[in-house]
Amino acid sequence: MAFLVDRPVLVNGIGFVVIPHGRQVSSLHYCRCSRNKLRLTNWRVERRRKSLHILCCALRTKTESDREFWNEFYKNSINLPKTRFEQRANAAVKELEIQKFWEEHSIYEKILEANPHKTFFLHDGPPYANGALHIGHALNKILKDIICRYHLLRGFQARFIPGWDCHGLPIELKVWQSIPKSSHSQLSIIELRRRAAEFARKTVEEQKQSFKRFGVWGTWSRPYLTMSPEYEAAQIQVFGEMFMRGYIYRARKPVHWSPSSRTALAEAELEYPEDHVSTAIYVSFKVVSVGPHFLKDLSISPNNIELVIWTTTPWTLPANEAVAVNPDMTYILVKVASMNRFFIVAKDCMERLRDKLHLELQTIIELTGDSLVGMKYGHPILKNKVCPVVRGGSYITSESGTGLVHTAPGHGEEDFLVGKRENLPVTCPVDENGLFTKEAGELLCGHSVLGQGNKLVLELVDEMNMLLVKESYRHKYPYDWRTKEPTIYRTTEQWFASLENFREDVLKSIEEVEWIPESKKNLIRSMVMERSDWCISRQRSWGVPIPVFYDLSHTPVLDREILEHVKNIIQEKGSDAWFYLSEDELLPEKYRNRNLVKGMDTMDVWFDSGCSWAALSSNSNLSLPADLYLEGGDQHRGWFQSSLLTCVATKGHAPYRKALTHGFVLDEKGVKMSKSIGNVIDPIVVVSGGSNLKNNPAYGADVLRLWVASVDYRNEVFIGPNIIRQVADIYRKIRNTLRFMVGNLYDFRKQEDAISLAELPELDKYMLRIFGKFKESVENWYERYEFTFIYQALQRLCITELSNFYLDISKDRLYVSAPDDFRRRSCQTVLHILLEDLVRILAPILPHTAEDLWQCFESRQDVNAASVFQSGWISTNHLSSSFYLEDAFWDKLRMLRDDVNKCLEKAREEQLIGSSLQSRVGIYLDDDTKFSHSFRQLSNSSNQVDQLEYLLLVSQVEFVESKEHLWREYSYIRENNNNNNDIRYSVGVSKALGHKCIRCWNFSTTVLQNETHPQLCHRCVSIVEKLVASK
Repeated sequence: MAFLVDRPVLVNGIGFVVIPHGRQVSSLHYCRCSRNKLRLTNWRVERRRKSLHILCCALRTKTESDREFWNEFYKNSINLPKTRFEQRANAAVKELEIQKFWEEHSIYEKILEANPHKTFFLHDGPPYANGALHIGHALNKILKDIICRYHLLRGFQARFIPGWDCHGLPIELKVWQSIPKSSHSQLSIIELRRRAAEFARKTVEEQKQSFKRFGVWGTWSRPYLTMSPEYEAAQIQVFGEMFMRGYIYRARKPVHWSPSSRTALAEAELEYPEDHVSTAIYVSFKVVSVGPHFLKDLSISPNNIELVIWTTTPWTLPANEAVAVNPDMTYILVKVASMNRFFIVAKDCMERLRDKLHLELQTIIELTGDSLVGMKYGHPILKNKVCPVVRGGSYITSESGTGLVHTAPGHGEEDFLVGKRENLPVTCPVDENGLFTKEAGELLCGHSVLGQGNKLVLELVDEMNMLLVKESYRHKYPYDWRTKEPTIYRTTEQWFASLENFREDVLKSIEEVEWIPESKKNLIRSMVMERSDWCISRQRSWGVPIPVFYDLSHTPVLDREILEHVKNIIQEKGSDAWFYLSEDELLPEKYRNRNLVKGMDTMDVWFDSGCSWAALSSNSNLSLPADLYLEGGDQHRGWFQSSLLTCVATKGHAPYRKALTHGFVLDEKGVKMSKSIGNVIDPIVVVSGGSNLKNNPAYGADVLRLWVASVDYRNEVFIGPNIIRQVADIYRKIRNTLRFMVGNLYDFRKQEDAISLAELPELDKYMLRIFGKFKESVENWYERYEFTFIYQALQRLCITELSNFYLDISKDRLYVSAPDDFRRRSCQTVLHILLEDLVRILAPILPHTAEDLWQCFESRQDVNAASVFQSGWISTNHLSSSFYLEDAFWDKLRMLRDDVNKCLEKAREEQLIGSSLQSRVGIYLDDDTKFSHSFRQLSNSSNQVDQLEYLLLVSQVEFVESKEHLWREYSYIRENNNNNNDIRYSVGVSKALGHKCIRCWNFSTTVLQNETHPQLCHRCVSIVEKLVASK
């Protein structure tokens, strides 16, 4: 310990200095043993050099200061962890600093540039640019980011191009809501579209910042937007190719119509709540005429016969054109006993009708379905109109209703097909607002079919004595997914995409895609098989126009030349040009001045997003097919399907190799989130905290990401305050484990200090084997996107294998050993190997934590990698040295360790001991077992690592020769006599022998035996003497 003095005192040639009590010597940092904390009192210092100005401490003090000095020396000789990796994440600040570091150093861009040869493309399904993000958005984007970051580490150019769906009704409605109703008539289409685009751009920017805060990497400065001119042009190209191949046509057909949105809807735009209540009625239609042989010898007038039908949509009765029967079913003519009325119903439905009417019904005659065909009846609403009975199909069953189906071709798909076959009129007396027209009659005209109009129809049939039963009927019913209002079937002129000509190609492509989970293949296959033609036209203003013109007879005029010309205009000016340019400006020269009128329909937004593969492949951002599509389960009838149909129709194959599905997010009780219930979890609040930080702390993005990894996302997932707290607690434990590991590597340099793998103690080899299996499993799970298994394995590794076992055992050799001792360096070697790979394994899921750890991991091998994401994937090195002890042995040893801990816990409860180091453990082994032989061999190790006292965290371990000895000398005995496990032993606990060493806290009989260091055990004495000699 060298330091300078001003005026040394010479006595017999030796310099002395007296330092006043309590004075801090400024240059004590030259002394390695002091650690800058030593305060000297009445020290005698010897001169070791000729210069009188340099004095050296001879480590001899006066008796009264010995204990204070040595206690301080012992304390400072402990190798406590040192690290900049903080115990608290301080995520609200630290994560933003890390994101700023990534951005300022262009880490993402540099990684993409460094990985030019191998590509992985996860195509982002565009979220809707309407409002703030919800927890489902967070789940989706974080899953995608985990996958992309993993592939970046594997050396792939995993470019993630985020996208947004910018057109459609919700945004258009936002515009209408933002202006007074009095000004609605003054708003031009161009102004509406301008405001809608402005709203979409603002929302995109807001959502973008939220995604970036979640730690999602991507080309945020160059996303794809469905409202960009280049995207719209690519969409027109797809539409044109499908049209020219005959897949797109215009027709008058019944479609799902939303009165609340005043537009046609596709199946993917519908919801089917199960609690919709309709008014179901049984109605009788009076027969006008029958075939000549129908009644045979029966003395019944046809005017007394009635056809009984059942419907849940009474408002469709004005559009009735026929009653359909199943020709393969048996029908009966029944007499109502109390009145002179005769009903025709399906035989299998009679009991149901009897129960509903509460009347006695008498069967007169059985009839075939075919025998009813051709019968005439009077229209239920319109006087003087007569309708026929026609053949229906297999959709007519006896499971509900009466077996006779009221048929209105203008208001149903099956009805329309029957009407087309039977050449029935297609009547649709309902306008775009869902109101009856004059065609339904003066009484009904102007009334809503879903409100007052439906009630008026009921009153009409009741007045005419046709209403037999009226009841409430709860069932699934189609709703507009945007307005949450009921829809209707309504016949209009629309544009459709027909699947008939390429359905088989779509089904073949489905077989070539890997669906995850595999069960989703059957789901989308059945959807495609059952799907009718896709209605792709919408009667809205904010969307991509259908580029068609009409002549004076309203016949569509469209060919390849027109399509190419319009596409080029839109690519240059955007789709707004369709609305502000005249027809002649939009048409090629040879079509001008022909009185053609441009259509005003826009395309279904699912057609928009379904063309994203085309938009990205047109500018070389995507090489078809994409490696992966990942979206929620509802996208099998949405984006997965629309993308599949458009790509197969134009390219002949699916746009993706794999399609991965995640479930919906529910609250902790499995209830759908709703603002009215108050169970909504805002992901931004989880990350950045709420207004009340005590109730809603800022957990940070990594806790949210860890939650994503923790859930089995292929099913419905759950989140709530309790779940978030649990995940945050797991995160804290993982972080503490990492901090302990990196903190104990502050003085480790691999090249100089590492111990060869072959020389490692058995405990260290065992830990490396555990980690090797962990790495192998994790890599497999990353490849299969099974992140919940990674989360579970990571939790098990950090908490069970490391914190509770290996690191707990290793504290003694890390803290107490001399810095360069073999037992300490061997442990540091293992920690370094583990941390080098563990930081990379964590990185895709916890990128901020991994980056923070990487910056603090100063002894890492790849010092040139500025970011952990530039360091590559985990090593493939495996421990090659031969292992003496098998894993099965360690499993049994840990079983014994658990039994010892249970004994210690009992001793602690009864206050025999406090710390486990205050105990001595006695073990009786059955010498006939293989375990006993290996156990004794391990115990004879001299490396101060594998001995049992270190493995069991006790001060002494004794093998006793008999159970009697164990029961006599020890307490809290536990026995294991399981022959099947090849392990039989008994363990017990007693107080440790000797005294407590104040340096290592172990109890030893060697304490008080050393004159200079009486408070130390023999092990610590040798370490201290080694440290003193080195100084």
